[in-house]
Amino acid sequence: MTFLRETARLTSLLDRATSGLYAVFQPLVRLDTMEIVAHEGLARTTAQLGDISTPDLLNLARLEGRLGEFELAAARTACATFAAQNARGRLLVNLSAQALMQESIKPDDLLAALSGGGMDLSRITIELTERDIVEEPARLAHALGYLRAHGVRLALDDFGNGHSNFEMWNEIHPEVVKIDRYLIHGMAKSAERLAIVRALCQVAETLGADLVGEGVEEADDLRMLRELGVCYAQGFLLGHPAPQVSSAISKSAREALSHPSISVPPRLRGPVTQRPMHLGHLVIEAPALTAQHTNHDVIALFTKMPELHALAVVENERPIGIVNRRIFSERMAQPYTRELYGRKSCTAFMHEAPLLCDVNQSLESMADILRGQDQRYLSDGFVVTREELYLGLGTGESLVRRVTELRIEAARYANPLTFLPGNIPVTEHLARLLRAELPFTVAYVDLNHFKPFNDQYGYFRGDEMIRLLAGILTAQVNPRCDFVGHIGGDDFLVVFQSEDWEARCMQMVTSFNQRSRSLFADDDIARQGIVGEDRHGNTQFFPLTTVAIGAVRVAPPFPGRPETLATLAARAKRHAKRAQVGFYLLSGDTSWPAPSDRTTTPA
Repeated sequence: MTFLRETARLTSLLDRATSGLYAVFQPLVRLDTMEIVAHEGLARTTAQLGDISTPDLLNLARLEGRLGEFELAAARTACATFAAQNARGRLLVNLSAQALMQESIKPDDLLAALSGGGMDLSRITIELTERDIVEEPARLAHALGYLRAHGVRLALDDFGNGHSNFEMWNEIHPEVVKIDRYLIHGMAKSAERLAIVRALCQVAETLGADLVGEGVEEADDLRMLRELGVCYAQGFLLGHPAPQVSSAISKSAREALSHPSISVPPRLRGPVTQRPMHLGHLVIEAPALTAQHTNHDVIALFTKMPELHALAVVENERPIGIVNRRIFSERMAQPYTRELYGRKSCTAFMHEAPLLCDVNQSLESMADILRGQDQRYLSDGFVVTREELYLGLGTGESLVRRVTELRIEAARYANPLTFLPGNIPVTEHLARLLRAELPFTVAYVDLNHFKPFNDQYGYFRGDEMIRLLAGILTAQVNPRCDFVGHIGGDDFLVVFQSEDWEARCMQMVTSFNQRSRSLFADDDIARQGIVGEDRHGNTQFFPLTTVAIGAVRVAPPFPGRPETLATLAARAKRHAKRAQVGFYLLSGDTSWPAPSDRTTTPA
């Protein structure tokens, strides 16, 4: 009886909700014109129903087998309210694939619900929400044909989350695809999200669909969407759902879209960042020894498993040592060693305190081991543990090879010394600015007399100087609109959109020339230079290391290739070095530098 009463109560609740819904509308904005071109109609429950939400009612309707009935009631409410307000533009209405394919819902019922209140069907776009997996997309596409025959357009909702997928996209051929909030929110700060959305833009262009970025709440995300060529956007930054349709976008959104600069994209440390690659992918399964095993046992295991480079020794499953095959074999080959030590414990020839690494440790973090003074891993390898218990072995050869491969691949995108963007991101950012046709400045940064310093003090101190320069450059730019790239060695490229870019360059020169003195010995500071050898081996006096910046102002007519800008900036940098000044501006046309070049700030 209790079950029946509860079922009756829920059924009554669903009946009251179906007849007691009201509609709110959230604007959808065209980014190039900043106009509201459509509204999404959303159903809301009245206060009489208590705290139950629309998603709760949808789940209840699905359980009761009345999903189509409830969704049609919500669609009827949205369409009638929109028509009553004489609203302009299109109306987006949410319907699930399951409701559309429900046998109890006839095409005429659906068309009647959408045309309620005199709504023109040609102004309606159905947002296809996938609350469950659609096992037959082709059958759904056939059902949608009835809507298309009456002028209704289709949108694929929440793409990138839930059950939205490329099979659905390819089968139903939607006019619109709405990118899920998960990919849009924070996109301007996430290299991964940005790469996915950029790829979706290419797919949409090929398949002839317009993209809508959902869940826009940040100004940087909105500007990035527009730059990527995404036509439309929706989110709280542009407008909240409201009972009355909006006539204009919010002031904050208008200011964001009117901002003249191009935002700096998030750094990409490689083709794919944060790959799920850890030490467990290098583990070698191997038996472990205990103190009860003799050296005869070690010989037998090495003979049986010739591929093993070592064997771990454990106590209560915790590693306490490692037996290196090569060293063990050399010792056992000595006269009488096998007779004297063969029956003794294997701990006699083990290396104590083996190199222990957790199975979940990332390969990138293992680079510290490669740089460390303890180089036993080259011959012994390392012991892999899980929660401090023995799991297997790893070889130094495989570790060095894989970490080196990762570093080489990552170096194409980020410099391994400073972690600043490398050549590929620098070129891509210059291309973005050229496409936007907005004025900007390219500055080539290089060190004067760096090689003598590096030869005199060693590469550790040289790396410290390069990191100092990188820190000064990044501290003096506006990270929202200025870009710092490390293109190799002591060469950097800074791309300014800041209006006070020249003052920032002057401060970079001043700061480096002052702070770099701390890297020199007192004797060299007293004599204001280093006595060293030139490239031909001749003794020569070299001044203290300073910085040289060559800049070129980029304005219409814009060159077609980013390489042109890098060449011009490098030319300006050479002028700065030859003139022994800290800053040199190569002014005039970007293709034909004018004679009115300017030098300032002595080196």
